[in-house]
Amino acid sequence: MGTPYTVSRTTTVDAAPEAVRALLRDFREWPRWSPWEDLDPAMRRTYTGADAGVGARYAWEGNRKAGRGTMEVVGDAPHEVDVALSFEKPFPSRSRVEFVLTPQGSGTGVEWRMVGELSPVMRLFSVVKSMDSLVGPDMEKGLARLRAAAEASPA
Repeated sequence: MGTPYTVSRTTTVDAAPEAVRALLRDFREWPRWSPWEDLDPAMRRTYTGADAGVGARYAWEGNRKAGRGTMEVVGDAPHEVDVALSFEKPFPSRSRVEFVLTPQGSGTGVEWRMVGELSPVMRLFSVVKSMDSLVGPDMEKGLARLRAAAEASPA
């Protein structure tokens, strides 16, 4: 068993939960906001399964920075979208990504959580750089992009 970790970041978006959820439950929308989509301009993407929501699958393969892996929407409710994340490269890992949407007036509170276990390789690396310091800044960048994309979308 690995060492458990949780990384979480939050923001408030001036858009309805449905508008935010639409950007989360459809992997074809992720290039508009995901902080990792621009790591490799030549990254290969494959979409399978459902178009959006539970069963939607996304696979990518890119350069050393982007790595290779898959994601699948495993939970899709009005106020939460859950994604199973699996990396093959640069090192194998499995995580659960949870987006929790909370109505706040005319807007939406968004919490982005990543929950998983550190593999022995990741645990060794985390002595130098914690998962929070490794992933947190990217999550902050992604939430800022998500906010911009959701606020630009027609209601």
